[in-house]
Amino acid sequence: MEEKDLSHPRIGVFVCHCGINIGAYVKVPDVVEYAKQLPNVVHAERNLFTCSEEGISAIKRGIKEYNLNRVLVASCTPRTHEPLFRAACEEAGLNKYLFEFVNIRDQCSWVHMREPQKATEKAKDLIRMGVAKARLLQPLEEIEMKVAPSALVIGGGIVGMEAALNLANQGFDVHLVEKEPELGGTLRSINKLFPINQEAVKLIKPLVEQIGSHPKIKTHLSSKVNQVTGFIGSFNVNLDGKGKEDPFTVGTIIVAVGAEPLKPTGQYGYGKMTNVLTQLELEGRMKKGESLGQNVVMINCVGARVPERTYCSRICCMTAIKNAFLIKESNPKAKVWILHRDLMTYGVDFETYYRKAMELGVRFVRYSLERPPEVIGGEKVEKIKVYHELWRKEIELPCDMLVLATPLVPAEDNQSISKMLKVSLDEFGFFLEAHLKLRPVEFAMDGIYICGSARWPTDVTEGVSQAYAAASKAAGPLRMGYVKAEAINAAVNEDQCSGCGVCEVLCPFQAIELQPRDEKRVSHVKEAVCKGCGTCGAACPSGAISMHHFTDEQILAQVEALFS
Repeated sequence: MEEKDLSHPRIGVFVCHCGINIGAYVKVPDVVEYAKQLPNVVHAERNLFTCSEEGISAIKRGIKEYNLNRVLVASCTPRTHEPLFRAACEEAGLNKYLFEFVNIRDQCSWVHMREPQKATEKAKDLIRMGVAKARLLQPLEEIEMKVAPSALVIGGGIVGMEAALNLANQGFDVHLVEKEPELGGTLRSINKLFPINQEAVKLIKPLVEQIGSHPKIKTHLSSKVNQVTGFIGSFNVNLDGKGKEDPFTVGTIIVAVGAEPLKPTGQYGYGKMTNVLTQLELEGRMKKGESLGQNVVMINCVGARVPERTYCSRICCMTAIKNAFLIKESNPKAKVWILHRDLMTYGVDFETYYRKAMELGVRFVRYSLERPPEVIGGEKVEKIKVYHELWRKEIELPCDMLVLATPLVPAEDNQSISKMLKVSLDEFGFFLEAHLKLRPVEFAMDGIYICGSARWPTDVTEGVSQAYAAASKAAGPLRMGYVKAEAINAAVNEDQCSGCGVCEVLCPFQAIELQPRDEKRVSHVKEAVCKGCGTCGAACPSGAISMHHFTDEQILAQVEALFS
């Protein structure tokens, strides 16, 4: 990369219209003219879409034509576009950390849509602050780390098995860990799969055989991961199993622990009445070919979409429809009712299956949360009383068997795995991806990936698709053989450090540890693990910790620029 003289800042400012997202509320031409007057700004221009090929080319061209040694883009959010603009700087021969991003969409135009004049003035303020920081930017270098060419997959259900096979078929060693004595997960208890009505065992059995015979996969049954340390490229793993387990090192990790069906104890007579069961328990009876009676009533949303569990589990409706379909198919004289609040039959295939169930004679009755179905009977359910929302009257249905559709809930191990891997859970206890749209199978923690119902309730097709996506992401670092750690991290001035250990305790990524130095202890930052969050720098009572790319001088320069 060509060396540039950084002692005299030459800043280029590129202001984006972002279509109408910014341009409709901020007077972009006025902002550009203002930017040209700021100290050390030698070039400023506007683009309709700076992230387009034309906009990226403008940045590269500006760096070369005006000999820019700092670049500032004022546009949308760095969460989505900062890597793109950094890469453009690198391609033009400029260190990517000499780039500064100013968000004038989320932080300006979108929040001041009804005040265009004030939005324009605020955009000027934000750019003035960004230029003040850009003057003080320094080039940073990323450290390169080797990656162990092996992976860990936690969870031996269909999603975990597919992820493991995908990685193994690419030539990487895989450790597949399953807490149960055999592979297959919840699918081992399932009768048939919608919408093709294929027996679940016919899907699982070939996968288990492939796993068992694959030379690249080592399966750990009746085992749990009890400790993971390290970082992307070098995760040190310890297992807790029946026999003695040797520790091993992997480069990447995939979490595919799945989810568990809710046990609706105390609801609609479950646990008290002998003919009340869940859809999963019904699957077991259907696999055995047991008699189910002539009158079968199914109730959906039992324990879901209620104050204590507000989410929709997505697969329950189709599970109920599938089992109702199979009952009617095997016994056309049987009467089957599905009591629902709404039906989640998304996509062409599911909608077609739903219509076929109606054609077979499955009857659907809508009820409301305010007026739920009522169970009538003693030791057994005899009939169900329900207010029919469409007919606007109460009806009674004879019932030989009552089947409850319950949601999937987070696996019991999620909390411990979350703490061990330092990854987040959502409000319900499912694992939280880094970004719903941009990074749907990744965690914020580098090198760890997520797929299947561990992330959110999902059917087999979606789960397998996510397994392939997660395996693809996990294979990237393994194939490269190395990764580069972000250079925005903490730095310790050992002369100022008092060794109090506050930073070590507060670091959410366990990236700081105390080490002996000349008869005293000082903080040491593990750069490969540090995420540059700044918690340590803010808490350090000695002022010994600074943040690369967010130094005290740079931040104070922004503050002074705001009030200048």
